[in-house]
Amino acid sequence: MKNVNPVGWFDIYVSNLERAKKFYEQVFSIKLVDLPIAWGKQSLFPFNQDGPNISGALVEKTDMTPGGNNTVVYFETDDCIAEENKIQQAGGKIIRPKMSIGEFGFVSIFTDTEGNTLGLHSRK
Repeated sequence: MKNVNPVGWFDIYVSNLERAKKFYEQVFSIKLVDLPIAWGKQSLFPFNQDGPNISGALVEKTDMTPGGNNTVVYFETDDCIAEENKIQQAGGKIIRPKMSIGEFGFVSIFTDTEGNTLGLHSRK
């Protein structure tokens, strides 16, 4: 992993995407953009691709439990596999091994030693 801030993306899981979009758009005076994904519905927060910021999305998830662990922060890495091996050695657990997310690269989902759900993102 590079020696910089590795956070590159976040997902906020919601049970009702339209209701959540309305909330965030109203609170932050922004416009979220719907993104087509094969596994459900999501809306992207605005960001500047040339700036030092990150973005994320609201992701509709039918089995989401309100107040549970519903936000996933993704750490950028060269290849998810390298960190997957370290996660298990450090006492974490791989929930979803490296999988393709199409043109956006690959992700892995894991839990840390405290039970937090987190993700890895890589382009290869």
